[in-house]
Amino acid sequence: MEPELNVWAHPELRAAVAAEDWPALLKAWRKLTRSSQSRLGALVGLAQSDVSAIENRRREVTSVEVRQRIVHGLGVPLELLDARHEELPLPSLVLPGVVSETDAERLIAVKKGGLRLDAASLDAMDALLAAHRRAEDTVGSRTVAPLVTAQFEEVAALYGQARGPLADRVVKLLAEYAQFLAWMAQDQGAAPVALGWFDRSYDWALESGYGDMAATTMSMKAHLAWSQGRGRRCVRLGEAAASTAGASEATRAMAVQMTGRGHALEGDADGAHRRLDEAQEIIAAASDAPPWLYFYGERWFAAQRGMADLHLQEWSSAAESLVTGLAGFAPSFRRDRAWYGSCLAHAYAGAGEAEAALETSLGVIADASEIGRPHAWEELHRVAGVLLRRRAPEGRALVDALAALD
Repeated sequence: MEPELNVWAHPELRAAVAAEDWPALLKAWRKLTRSSQSRLGALVGLAQSDVSAIENRRREVTSVEVRQRIVHGLGVPLELLDARHEELPLPSLVLPGVVSETDAERLIAVKKGGLRLDAASLDAMDALLAAHRRAEDTVGSRTVAPLVTAQFEEVAALYGQARGPLADRVVKLLAEYAQFLAWMAQDQGAAPVALGWFDRSYDWALESGYGDMAATTMSMKAHLAWSQGRGRRCVRLGEAAASTAGASEATRAMAVQMTGRGHALEGDADGAHRRLDEAQEIIAAASDAPPWLYFYGERWFAAQRGMADLHLQEWSSAAESLVTGLAGFAPSFRRDRAWYGSCLAHAYAGAGEAEAALETSLGVIADASEIGRPHAWEELHRVAGVLLRRRAPEGRALVDALAALD
């Protein structure tokens, strides 16, 4: 159950926030919202067992990362937090070799007036955003979203300093931040929040003449429609994205494959295969992918074709495409390996290959639990449902494995 609008007005909860008494805060929030430990855990990116350990004071919240997960996941109003946190530097992931502390320090220096806003400063901000995109592949959106939100706010505050071409660059950067924040909200199952960020990104993209980002945002709205089971809307948004002026070939390929997946969702096999074949031709020749599509290529396209085949219940071809796609995924892409791995397990289950379905599910279940909620996690539950309906003993084994992490 979602929190009531005035839940943070309750004195018990406010007192827990002020004291940073995390066990009391979690217990009070659950009591006031009538939520389970599993529900709370899904919001803050913790396993139910971890929530229980914190509430019963068997585990202390000592890391900044877990604190940020709780604050962001439960929507703790910042004004309730102790004032001593206001002067903390911008948060940064402690992942050596992934995120440059220098880039974050430059952003802080520009904000404080120690450095002027110039092209080099915006280059550093571009690099910071790119690093967090890649970090999110490994650690998940729940960890990265609070950091990127803070950085977005700092970049937005710099707009007043920008003039001429620099102003356009700031608006373009804001469009990229908004697109990334939309994706992470969508990844966490927060569709209304995602749509709000998508709309911001699209407006800023148009304002700055950033056709490629405008097309990307429209294509990702098509993906959101697809995830909601709205095939017709997915097709129309994908077509609009593909026809957007200024879209790169890689972005067009992503949009066209979205229309194919929309047709598949509607059960239109001919339309799906036609559009997917068209997208494959485009992506094979594309050489101008924008920075936020750093991951996109023929391997990812193969995996997406596999998802379309799942809708059409073409189980063998779905499994073949998903295996091809997954073979090209680096180990660092934990979230995507969990998602496409769960889809592969679904394909095996649909084909009656219960043993392969269970083996594949168990191979991704840890990542699905840790950073793949709700999407990969729910897909594994669907796999278990298919196996149980077929009376395969592997279904009960998978249910027990999921329950152990729920």
